[in-house]
Amino acid sequence: MNKLAIVLTSFLFATVAPVFAAAQGDAAAGQAKAALCGSCHGVDGNSALAMNPKLAGQGAGYLYKQLVEFKSGARENATMAAMVMNLSDQDMLDLAAYYASQQVTIGGADPAKIELGESIYRAGNKELGVAACASCHSSDGTGNAPAKFPAVGGQHAEYTLSQLKAFRSGMRNNDAGSMMRSTVERLTDTELDALASYLEGLN
Repeated sequence: MNKLAIVLTSFLFATVAPVFAAAQGDAAAGQAKAALCGSCHGVDGNSALAMNPKLAGQGAGYLYKQLVEFKSGARENATMAAMVMNLSDQDMLDLAAYYASQQVTIGGADPAKIELGESIYRAGNKELGVAACASCHSSDGTGNAPAKFPAVGGQHAEYTLSQLKAFRSGMRNNDAGSMMRSTVERLTDTELDALASYLEGLN
């Protein structure tokens, strides 16, 4: 490598590296900032109310994306919009890092819904052209952090079902390329219910 290349490489590293470093969340700082969040989502991100999502163990990138979109209005929710209104970008990164560092608690699936729910999750529905959920959310439901695909295993069935239906109706539309909307629009209420129940017990 010639001297010019070395100088350019050193310059780029020196200028770009701090940007990446600044974009990292601090879990300890996030814990201190999460006090108010705990009333709905639980102190450790495992919410007690089934209508509120568990945040524990969720990918930091996904959590940060949701907070940013609640603030911008790209994801509509009046309660969350008010909660994030005064958060800085670093606040959101810190909160995301904290909840990502926590361990999600796994619930239990309704035995009567497991077979159908598992079939949709792992195989999709070829006749309808529905891809297997596991192809994006992983076989164990832990998601795909680099792609910002959320972890779904252990999530409250009630919350999961509400979001699946919101995607299907178009009420929620912050999925890249309409990926979720184009998938769930082909599934029935019975199938969505079974899928949500199965996921609550998946780990």
